[in-house]
Amino acid sequence: MEAWYLLYCKRGQLERAREHLERQAVACFSPVIAMEKIVRGKRTTVSEPLFPNYLFIEFDPETIHTTTISATRGVSHFVRFGNQPATVPGDVIDALNHDLPETLVDPETPQVGDTVLIIDGTFEGLQAIFAEPDGEARSMLLLNLLNKPVLRSVDNRTFTKM
Repeated sequence: MEAWYLLYCKRGQLERAREHLERQAVACFSPVIAMEKIVRGKRTTVSEPLFPNYLFIEFDPETIHTTTISATRGVSHFVRFGNQPATVPGDVIDALNHDLPETLVDPETPQVGDTVLIIDGTFEGLQAIFAEPDGEARSMLLLNLLNKPVLRSVDNRTFTKM
């Protein structure tokens, strides 16, 4: 009887495992999410797997044996409870397929109102409040200089979220 199982794949070989499993007529699913983050100083949206190195597969163990799946290139092992591979309820797969948010924001990416520390440049060592993005590579920060709030545009590489 067909059921969903969870595989752990070797690091960096998720796509290789998926390709080889699909050649064996095994249904594969790996949820991907759009993540907004700062990469090399630019605010961008990148696609990342929701569960890195994990692959949900649907197959019938009476048709394709679990050792055949385990021996597939890129696969490390089944996620198990005791001696048996763990089954994943179909409702969980449906929820992952349909109920994921459009975009997530990386927790390290500052949001409006977050406190940041300037780590480079003229204002090095000062704390500021993140006001808003200013294009792809810069952000507006609210600094307190001589007891006066000052709004400055600074490079995204010159500050970190506290």
